[in-house]
Amino acid sequence: MYIRIDPHVHGRDDEDAYKETIVHVFRVANEQGVTVIFDMPNTYRPVKSEADVLRRLSLVPREEKDNYFLYLGLTANEDQLVEAVSVYNKYKQVIGFKLYAGKSVGNLSVTDPEKQFGIYKVLTGLNYTGVLAVHCARKDLLKLDLWDPSNPISHSFANPKEAEIEDVKDQIRSVKKTGFQGTLHIVHVSCLGSVELINSARGDIKITCGVTPHHIMWDNRQLSTPDGLLYKMDPPLRSRPDVSDLIECLKAGQIDWIETDHAPHPISEKLYPPYLSGYPSLCLYKDFVENFLPSIGISEEQIRKLTHDNICKTFGLKI
Repeated sequence: MYIRIDPHVHGRDDEDAYKETIVHVFRVANEQGVTVIFDMPNTYRPVKSEADVLRRLSLVPREEKDNYFLYLGLTANEDQLVEAVSVYNKYKQVIGFKLYAGKSVGNLSVTDPEKQFGIYKVLTGLNYTGVLAVHCARKDLLKLDLWDPSNPISHSFANPKEAEIEDVKDQIRSVKKTGFQGTLHIVHVSCLGSVELINSARGDIKITCGVTPHHIMWDNRQLSTPDGLLYKMDPPLRSRPDVSDLIECLKAGQIDWIETDHAPHPISEKLYPPYLSGYPSLCLYKDFVENFLPSIGISEEQIRKLTHDNICKTFGLKI
């Protein structure tokens, strides 16, 4: 028997406790058959320093201490990067770093390609060899003027897949030019173009990618339903052909793991300004893994790799 890991959830707490808490994330995880979680920092108060890590760890239930890991958020500030590497080396619970190369919930985005390149350069100089998880969405390729809350499917058109694909290219280029020795992980891939770039780079650099249940189960027609705003997320749901492509990539072993990107918000923040992106996808996990994946031809052996083995291998975990 093996334990299942969700390597991408957004706990909240502090000022965001009305959205979600670490305690409740574990409650949902246990109900969904997930034992271990990796928490990502897009909270009101960013998690980017040792003090932030200690505050965060104090919120974890005692009985879950060994099941909780945390990403540290990165900025373009060199001093912060130096502290981040020090904290990573000091605390086993700090599982890696997160770079928001595209705008997302929270205020940790670094959307300037030159500043992103600088981050890779500093991390390389500091001999960081861990995981760098990146949210890709090139700012200059977004078409935000197309976004119309009265027509939620417009979110898909405002955030075209080309913005993700070109950003993936940028990250791979930065790794190669700086000689970065860590693992580049592209979070929540949403289209074939991204997966093709990642798989082409595997022989040259250490690189992985993950996919969410919602990008495999649903397409952007969900945004045209009466409650379409509830399905607004970043990256957005793509077209049916894009979803079919992702399923084939998953079946072919070209995607490394399942990550829920669990991101709850109150309905009021989804249906009304600020129309936040995010979905509580951890709630889908059990049905997705135990019913949906087998229904599309994913074997039990593949499911184990997607929910445990590949994650442990990449992060050097023995759990």
